[in-house]
Amino acid sequence: MSVAFTKEESAETASETLLPDRPISPHPNLVTEAGFKALQAQLADARAAYEAAQAIEDVNEKRRQSAVPLRDARYLTERLRTAQVMPSPASTDVVAFGSTVTFSRADGRVQTYRIVGEDEADPKAGSISFVSPVARSLMGRAVGDVVGAGAQEVEILSIA
Repeated sequence: MSVAFTKEESAETASETLLPDRPISPHPNLVTEAGFKALQAQLADARAAYEAAQAIEDVNEKRRQSAVPLRDARYLTERLRTAQVMPSPASTDVVAFGSTVTFSRADGRVQTYRIVGEDEADPKAGSISFVSPVARSLMGRAVGDVVGAGAQEVEILSIA
């Protein structure tokens, strides 16, 4: 039956539950071992939330509660399917995927970030995506190198 012939709440609920897919990055899906495990845990959480929503009797509420976990499960399944687990860097001589880099900015700030995959990046927690402008400028560089990062330069102080 067309949504046009159902009660208004159903039409509203149907439009809420037609969530667009989360965008998939065009970059290679590089992840750390911890990032891969985090994706697996997020997928398990999304599936559990979807299963919990399926137990709801009210069809409109079931749709509402199922929409986000279903969309997230599709996204996470694809990200896990395409994940390329990268080994820890073999050396601390140059910045690589998985390195923890400490650098100083021209304004005197000293920052430390671990370079990780897009899905695991969290700048507030000290990790940035390998495709971020700062990470791209640091990759392949060594301690003491000064590189352009956005509108300013940074000097690499240490690599771990």
